[in-house]
Amino acid sequence: MAQGQPQVWLTKADRTALFTRQATGLSLAKVKNKQLTIVVNDKETFQRMDGFGYALTGGSAQHVVKMSAPARAALLKELFATNGNNIGVSYIRLSIGASDLNEKVFSYNDLPEGETDLEQAKFDLGPDKADVIPVMKEILAINPKIKIMGSPWSPPLWMKTTYDARGGMLKPEYYGAYAKYFVRYVQEMQKMGIPIDAITVQNEPLHPGNNPSLFMAAPDQALFVKQFLGPAFAKAHIKTKIIIYDHNADRPDYPISILDDPEAKKYIAGSAFHLYGGKIEALTDVHNAHPDKNIYFSEQMVVEQPDAATINIVNPVKRLIIGATRNWSKNVLEWNLAADPENKPYTDRGGCSMCQGAVTINGDRYSRNLAYFSIAHASKFVRPGSVRVASNELNGLANVAFKTPDGKHVLIVANTGKEAAAFNISQNGKTYAAALDKGAVATYIW
Repeated sequence: MAQGQPQVWLTKADRTALFTRQATGLSLAKVKNKQLTIVVNDKETFQRMDGFGYALTGGSAQHVVKMSAPARAALLKELFATNGNNIGVSYIRLSIGASDLNEKVFSYNDLPEGETDLEQAKFDLGPDKADVIPVMKEILAINPKIKIMGSPWSPPLWMKTTYDARGGMLKPEYYGAYAKYFVRYVQEMQKMGIPIDAITVQNEPLHPGNNPSLFMAAPDQALFVKQFLGPAFAKAHIKTKIIIYDHNADRPDYPISILDDPEAKKYIAGSAFHLYGGKIEALTDVHNAHPDKNIYFSEQMVVEQPDAATINIVNPVKRLIIGATRNWSKNVLEWNLAADPENKPYTDRGGCSMCQGAVTINGDRYSRNLAYFSIAHASKFVRPGSVRVASNELNGLANVAFKTPDGKHVLIVANTGKEAAAFNISQNGKTYAAALDKGAVATYIW
């Protein structure tokens, strides 16, 4: 490839290219044509990006840690390094305690029914010390600046209205103890050399049927943040961001109602979303209601049939990578990093049996799935600190553009139309000729 020629990284629906750098990059259009033109305008800027990545569930870490040291090192380098063909994952979400993709349910302060520990004297990172923490340490050795978000699925059972990992609510008399639980989590992870950039107050607070889970109504979350969690973080001099909601885009009223409370708002960095319900444009509604607060995209399951002849790459790229970032999200996280060929482990009574990993690990071997390729198209080049810039929306050519900290432009385009498309990419007086097959996704860097 000629020096300075724009790079093209391509995934085609027929799998003949899977996030593959093309031998020929973009070339300047020789003559004026009547093709559709994506105009990139870096004078109009939007949010600054924190990164792209996955949830490192307990189950994911369990598979990674069981690999031989050389195989594990090779996998983690491919995922988290940026050189060569490595994809540069820059954001990780951890579960605070177990998620539904752990073998067993646990919290960091499990006590027999009837016992309490208001001061969190018995707090212990427990099972995470066997898998999540050692894997995170290896990841941090590759990328010390990776952003980490922690999210709880359930508080310890003794704090709940029902002594059950599924559902129930947080008892008001334990709001203070639960705030201390979050403080201890951030402090104990920091002692392990794992800095937690942000926490969400509750994963999917309106979905109490998961195992584990908790129902937390918006007024309760507002009260917990403003009277307990926010003050506890401030008292302990914890800079970790507090993020609310962490659920589907169909209820923008939930985070807006909390941010409408100035006593809660002062402690909150932003709101997080999933897309199992609602429309991605709801993120912009929340941004418009409180433009001084961040938007995050914290989870979406992305699956495909193993050994499928085609790859539906345009779907997650259009909906999540392009959709979330065009609607103010500072990150995009997919669910989840790794599983085995049977999508194990997952909890009983409500764990996810169809949650495929970005990679499927089988002993020391691993294969790459749809979630891997969709995140790769952004994570490798849209590095933390990149700023989203304006680009026009074209029917059938979903796209989003960024300017990186080192001055490069990155444009991600998904051909969602019914046929192959030839088009132009124009920026600051230069026009490049491009083409994408139906169902293909390309990342252009210049």
